[in-house]
Amino acid sequence: MKRNILVVEDEKDLARLLEIHLRDMGAEVEVARDGEAGLAAALSRPWDLIILDIMLPGMDGLELCRRIRQRKEYIPVLMLTARGSELDRVLGLELGADDYVTKPFSIRELMARVKAIFRRSDALGSGDTFAASKPIRAGGLAIDGERREVLVDGRNVDLTAKEYDLLERLARHPGRVYPRAQLLELVWGYTYDGYEHTLVSHVNRLRRKIERDPSRPRYVVTVRGVGYKFAEQGPEGEE
Repeated sequence: MKRNILVVEDEKDLARLLEIHLRDMGAEVEVARDGEAGLAAALSRPWDLIILDIMLPGMDGLELCRRIRQRKEYIPVLMLTARGSELDRVLGLELGADDYVTKPFSIRELMARVKAIFRRSDALGSGDTFAASKPIRAGGLAIDGERREVLVDGRNVDLTAKEYDLLERLARHPGRVYPRAQLLELVWGYTYDGYEHTLVSHVNRLRRKIERDPSRPRYVVTVRGVGYKFAEQGPEGEE
């Protein structure tokens, strides 16, 4: 299957390098060099992936990501961020980016992230789609798999793509303990050493959004020394 990928990157040499490697994996690639051109391209056709630099001339990548997420159709977004810009990475994830790579990065790592995003997209379109669409109810928490919506005590909760994927993965198997490395593989598609902080930060943000008391979670529970599980009731565990 030929993938359609939009690269929004103003650094000419980097954009060309990404284009070459993405084409080598069989993708059709379009490159935009600033935010306005990136937005026009993003809205012009369906895409399998948008690779988006945060620092862009004109409209920056964060605003562009926000505009992309206003579309009805869901498009995976992989953000490119400068080293040390933790705030930008957090904002990008909050706005709905699926993943991020910190500059300078190796092409091998970026291509692994791209392939992981495609594996997850393919899985959503597989035979598991029906099971994944079944609604989930646990205490005051409700998950609508078809709309990818979450309600807590009747209140809509705005989750990023990864926060939702993480919650749904745990909630569909209550009581099952997931090691951290396994969750990274299932939700992010990779298990590189040193990336557990990505999982922990997502769990912490998720708890702040769905738990009445994030320090005493009732839903996403820590299993010390192992990972996490979903429990329907009772405050247990802490991060």
